[in-house]
Amino acid sequence: MSDDIEIEAKKRFQIEEAILILLLILSLVGIGITDFSPADGYGYWLIMVVIFAVFAIIIGWTQSKHRPEDFKIILREQSIHWGTSVWVVIGVFFIHQLGKISDDDVGLVILLILSLATMLDGLRVGWRFSLVGLFLWSSAIIAAYTQHFLWIEVMIAFLIVLGTILWEYWQEKRAL
Repeated sequence: MSDDIEIEAKKRFQIEEAILILLLILSLVGIGITDFSPADGYGYWLIMVVIFAVFAIIIGWTQSKHRPEDFKIILREQSIHWGTSVWVVIGVFFIHQLGKISDDDVGLVILLILSLATMLDGLRVGWRFSLVGLFLWSSAIIAAYTQHFLWIEVMIAFLIVLGTILWEYWQEKRAL
């Protein structure tokens, strides 16, 4: 029985780590798109909100007992959380259309909204999601301060992945 629990934990770690890496890569792509074309960045980040929601549902499901009622709860909570995030992003778009937010700034504002939504959802689905949120937050702040930020972001993403792998390794060794 203990082996089954260990196998399940290792499988969950692999899924969560793969999602972390994929979200970081997609975030880096979005940061690059937003830097190159702020107008295209808006659409990309709106799609990313939906992708983040799907991955949050997947992580929640892998952590549950796989009962139908668990899935309904996860789906309801995630739909409310990410649905409201989409509404806020759409609100930013409308404000941008009115000329109250510049083309250069709209992507950063949406990135900050996504970072907040991701960090808060990390409280529900796990600390790796919060790390992605912190990464998005740092990306927005760094991009606001410097034009040559993509390499800095790649390095931060690499350190996050390395840190999570080392953390898991340390946790395994400590448990022995």
